[in-house]
Amino acid sequence: MKELMDEALNSASRPGVDYADIRIIRKRDQQFAVKSGRIGSLVDDDDAGFGVRVLYRGAWGFSASSRLKRSEVRRVTDEAVRIAKVSARGLRARVKLSREAVVCDRWDSPVLQDPFTVPPGEKLNILFEIDRLLRKDKHIKVAESGMSFSREEKWFATSEGTRIVQTVTRSGAGYSATAVGNGDCQTRSFPSSHGGQQGTSGFELVRALGLVENAERIRDEAVALLKAPHCPSGELDLILDGSQIALQIHESCGHPSELDRVLGMEANYAGTSFLTVDKVNHFRYGSAMVNLVADTTVPGGLATCGYDDDGVRAQRWPIVESGILKGYHTNREVASAWGVRSRGCSRAQGWGFIPMVRITNLSLMAGEGTLEDIIRDTRRGLLFQTNKSWSIDSRRLNFQFGCEIGFEIKNGRRTRLIKNPSYQGVTPLFWGSCDRIAGPQAWRLWGVGNCGKGQPGQTFGMSHGASPARFQKVRVGIHRA
Repeated sequence: MKELMDEALNSASRPGVDYADIRIIRKRDQQFAVKSGRIGSLVDDDDAGFGVRVLYRGAWGFSASSRLKRSEVRRVTDEAVRIAKVSARGLRARVKLSREAVVCDRWDSPVLQDPFTVPPGEKLNILFEIDRLLRKDKHIKVAESGMSFSREEKWFATSEGTRIVQTVTRSGAGYSATAVGNGDCQTRSFPSSHGGQQGTSGFELVRALGLVENAERIRDEAVALLKAPHCPSGELDLILDGSQIALQIHESCGHPSELDRVLGMEANYAGTSFLTVDKVNHFRYGSAMVNLVADTTVPGGLATCGYDDDGVRAQRWPIVESGILKGYHTNREVASAWGVRSRGCSRAQGWGFIPMVRITNLSLMAGEGTLEDIIRDTRRGLLFQTNKSWSIDSRRLNFQFGCEIGFEIKNGRRTRLIKNPSYQGVTPLFWGSCDRIAGPQAWRLWGVGNCGKGQPGQTFGMSHGASPARFQKVRVGIHRA
């Protein structure tokens, strides 16, 4: 790999080239799925390739290939330079990179049990047992369960002298049960929706989820929802479980704090942000108890790493502190434009994609007490669990979320089940209404593995930690004009 990296950097060394880097990636992906009594998919795939970036007179050029040969590295590097030269002709403003430390290091994510050494039969047996339990009720018409594993080995080198080798192992699992009856269709998922729980970890993550132990409860809740009343409409105190708060963080805190969006660089595709740079250090984003911390060092996070794809060391920093906006997600390019050091948020989906600013592990810090304490402290309200749908405008201000299941709360007690729960809000007003957050014992990192951004589109994963929390006078249910 050293010869390939040296070849790229030597080939890029020519007049006008301000910077160059190469990422070589080998990745193994494994997926298992069972659907309604049958194997849905079995995937075991290996992939390898490299990508070269060059900065020529302030303009980016990028090219990539799956052929790991020195002659191909030279060809791809030449192509990247040609692309950068063409881009430089129409450049409005030159790209500059923030000054960062030169690093030579190796980093491996911790793994207790290598998921690729666990026999496929053992993984399938777990999924088939979940499937059997989910389908024991005749109302369950579709049962889906799955596991996914990946290992990414990455070699990274820059013209500045940085040399980094990283290995990251990720694991995940989850399932859902869809019940049909009473003229209705309802789905319950575990441990969360949209693929289940994921993290930078080994097979120990799967073993700790309690997948089989919760299957009967999830099945029974899906069936019970068929006869449950609809979510009421109005303004009520709302308690959200950790998994739903995770997606709330992602959509209304993570994306608006990506500095490339703030600067208008994603406006054409993904939108902009209401968190403009003039708001830093004085804009009230939420109540005084709202503390949102970005952290690429937290154990188990999907975005946890040693270094980002610019070679910047992983770190921890505040996005919102005591309710006040404090910072952003940045890479070397946008950090330089803002006059600061990079926070190490540069990520690419794989070797064939150019890195960009991505949300990292962004979490709501814990408060005090338990979920049951918050329920006992609520006279009249609702508890919503597990995301089902989301919608938010291009500036990340106005949103609507739907959840899989809800419960009414009266005089401090959880009472009847309700279906199709939904709520709406405006981001700073919603976070400003937060008046209770459960403590560290209820705090958990929730993996989001399907975040999309960029043109061409890229998918990346990150985690959001949260405890259940309460929000005052939130608009819930369906509102008709």
